[in-house]
Amino acid sequence: GTLEKIRLCLIKKLLPDLQDRRKYHEEFASSTSLHGVHNIVHTQSKARRALWLLIVAGCLATVAWQIYSRFIYYFSWPTTTTVVVQYVEKVKFPAVTFCNLNRFQAHAVSNLKVIFLIWNTVSAIFQKFAMEDKYSQELNDFLLGNKNFSIKDFTRKNGFYLNSSTLLECDFFGKPCYPQDFEHVFTEYGNCFTFNHNDLSARRVSLSGRGLHLLFDVQQDKFTDEPTLGYTDAGITFVIHSPHELPRFDGLGLLTPVGMHAQVAIRQLKSIIQEYPWGECKPDIKLQYHKIYSTNGCLLECKARYIQDWCGCLPFILPGNGTECDLLKFYKCVYPAVYNIEIKGLCTVGTHNSTCPAPCEETDYPTTVTYSNFGGEKAMKYFSTKVKKSSEYIRQNLVRIEIKYHDLRYKITQQQKALTISELLADVGGQLGLFCGASMITIIELLEYIFTNFCWMCIFLLLKAPEMPQWNNPSQNQPTHKGKKRGIQEC
Repeated sequence: GTLEKIRLCLIKKLLPDLQDRRKYHEEFASSTSLHGVHNIVHTQSKARRALWLLIVAGCLATVAWQIYSRFIYYFSWPTTTTVVVQYVEKVKFPAVTFCNLNRFQAHAVSNLKVIFLIWNTVSAIFQKFAMEDKYSQELNDFLLGNKNFSIKDFTRKNGFYLNSSTLLECDFFGKPCYPQDFEHVFTEYGNCFTFNHNDLSARRVSLSGRGLHLLFDVQQDKFTDEPTLGYTDAGITFVIHSPHELPRFDGLGLLTPVGMHAQVAIRQLKSIIQEYPWGECKPDIKLQYHKIYSTNGCLLECKARYIQDWCGCLPFILPGNGTECDLLKFYKCVYPAVYNIEIKGLCTVGTHNSTCPAPCEETDYPTTVTYSNFGGEKAMKYFSTKVKKSSEYIRQNLVRIEIKYHDLRYKITQQQKALTISELLADVGGQLGLFCGASMITIIELLEYIFTNFCWMCIFLLLKAPEMPQWNNPSQNQPTHKGKKRGIQEC
């Protein structure tokens, strides 16, 4: 038929090219920049040809294995960690947040247990608090009878305060500081006060061994906690943190009991983490109410969003602009919501696929704390004259804290990519050059050769001409393909 004539015509036109393919293969073997191939094709000795075939095959296998291992290593996203110690003339002083372990003024607390249960319900947002059933009815009765009671206002007015009677001494690098230099902040310890808040004054230290010196009077007779709920300590708790971050006390606060002198030596440690997949950070994450990303700030904002969606209000200790939750909503909705968030893992911290991944850069302040007491007759007489208090009062109420840099340096721990794409290409090129003498030009040659032969193979299969090798001998074709030959001649 017509299609058969067309096929035979195409075979006739392509026949010279098909017969020249062997010559093309020989020319490619002679001209290719891949070392060793021409020794296989042009060697007359079969033994030498077999030897070179083994050599080339072995080199190709080795280079394939080496390149495969380098790609496997690259896609494991390896990292290296470098530690750099940088000495400076001046170093920024961190923020320090101080809280009294005795949270409320005794004269303002009519029902001590209920007030602490309310505050524990509120502060459960920071740290989970297990409420015992024996107190739940008492708390419920109080909430129903005091619907307009505001724990925020009560804490601000009747919690621990910072003035000249509670902050007896304050000295920063030889210059006096005052209560107004501290910023008020709510934490799980109620009213707390932050020195160097948000780095407003850009305070810097230019000499190690000096820094912030404070003398507190905790006034145990005026402030109290509920011992039946486990609060039996007296003193000052504080946490050292970045000026741009909120204080975090859960498990990180340092305690100084009454009658003690705490000397705190700090160092500055900066950590730089690579973005995913090399590390766990995501550099594009921004927080709505915090200038600098931190996992603690992210976690608080995450809780704020869920609580505002579930309860229609926002706890005053969380960032945001929502309507403040009243006590009844705290007890009936906010507290169960926090429990639900923790159980279901709605706000997770750590890995790149969590709600709050690790920050790409953060600053920590490792500390070394040593303590001594106010003992000694002469020391007691000196303090008694200075603060006009008895020796017994000093041992029961005064706390001295000194915070200073150990030395004027900071340590940078930086996570870096162990292998970049350019280094991967260099490794691949080195393996190709070492074992095969190949380059990018060689790869292009091989790709062109493979593509060209693939196209000819497709044409050969489409034309259904498996007898092609016999066309090289016309005498053998004549008796068996007379019809096809006649068709080709007619074409």
